[in-house]
Amino acid sequence: MCGNNMSVPLLAEAVTVSGTEKETAAVIFLHGLGDSGHGWAEAMTSIRLPYVKYICPHAPQMPVTLNMNMTMSSWFDLMGLKPESPEDELGIKKAAESIKVIIDHEAKNGIPPNRVLLGGFSQGGALSLYTALTCQQQLAGVVALSCWLPLHKTFPQAAFGSGNRDTPILQCHGEMDPMIPVQFGALTAEKLKTIVSAHKVTFHTYPGLMHTSCPQEMSAVKEFIEKQLPRI
Repeated sequence: MCGNNMSVPLLAEAVTVSGTEKETAAVIFLHGLGDSGHGWAEAMTSIRLPYVKYICPHAPQMPVTLNMNMTMSSWFDLMGLKPESPEDELGIKKAAESIKVIIDHEAKNGIPPNRVLLGGFSQGGALSLYTALTCQQQLAGVVALSCWLPLHKTFPQAAFGSGNRDTPILQCHGEMDPMIPVQFGALTAEKLKTIVSAHKVTFHTYPGLMHTSCPQEMSAVKEFIEKQLPRI
């Protein structure tokens, strides 16, 4: 395999679950605030497809305003978790660029963007949505779990030039989520339908589920990945 992971800082440290046969597709999955790529690499292993590579990078360490400026893994600073909360615009854009670098790196190594699916949970899901909607290359799909669309007021204009206006999006949310209420997820789904083809947005909710995942949700994620990244 050509290409040097060391030239892409997020990739050098990322947890990668390799395919068990020739890799013809990749899933890049971004964890939530204060977490690491390890837990989601385990979750991806449980639903893996043999020809898919799963890349679970770790967010950089930074002080987070929402958590009394404590330093933790975070893709960008968070000031609040409500639709009207102020947002770290520069940090969000910088984080999105760092994910696009991974997509470019995979392309140089033989997996084109249309065989890359971007996903994430909570803050990672938010970043996956923002990255896809501002990315010029067309991706295979987006998985957005228990999350929101960052800088939502800048859309649909911010998606001008995006290659993903017709890309399928699977959005899932727990109905008992105490951190990011399901209503925020529903508002996000409605907003997404004004940015991309409305019929390409799927929004599933799970009764009793809090700010976490569940087997039924992971089963839906696996089905979505199989559909968007079929064997070639």
